[in-house]
Amino acid sequence: MNLPNKLTLLRVCMIPFFVVFARMNALWAQCVAVGIYALACVTDALDGRIARSRNLVTNFGKFMDPIADKLLVMSALIVLTAQGRMPDWACILMLAREFLVSGFRLVAVENGVVIAAGPLGKLKTVFQMISTIALMLLVPVDGFALLGQPGIVAANVLMYIALALTVISGADYILRNKDCIKDM
Repeated sequence: MNLPNKLTLLRVCMIPFFVVFARMNALWAQCVAVGIYALACVTDALDGRIARSRNLVTNFGKFMDPIADKLLVMSALIVLTAQGRMPDWACILMLAREFLVSGFRLVAVENGVVIAAGPLGKLKTVFQMISTIALMLLVPVDGFALLGQPGIVAANVLMYIALALTVISGADYILRNKDCIKDM
């Protein structure tokens, strides 16, 4: 197994540890959760870069990398929603987009078409990761807010940017690939 695939699997293995610490209300546990999550996000950037630069792109990586990304971000969205740090409707919209795009990809594969992630989808993922980190750092579970009200506002602005990119990239994805379901 090559290094990029190991990084992808490491990201998946980090998710349960992230969730356990993120569900604790103690400030130290929240800091550990953010550290684990941020490190997992870095592995996302590294595995693709290494795979392309060293010509280590594999079918396993093409399959598993997007799943690992979705599992990581979805875990953060669900934890943040459960803690009241993120509105449930925003979480539902973001999750719905991921399921919709995954469904499109399945239909496309059945028709022999492989649809790569586009620039908007990649930007969406980056903003989802940044906004979830901001929500974890700046919106308190109980008590202390790192930067007070301005931090909470900044985290929410980042979340709404991520939400807008989620909706826009989902619509763009559907419009660019509508031929996959034209028999409906």
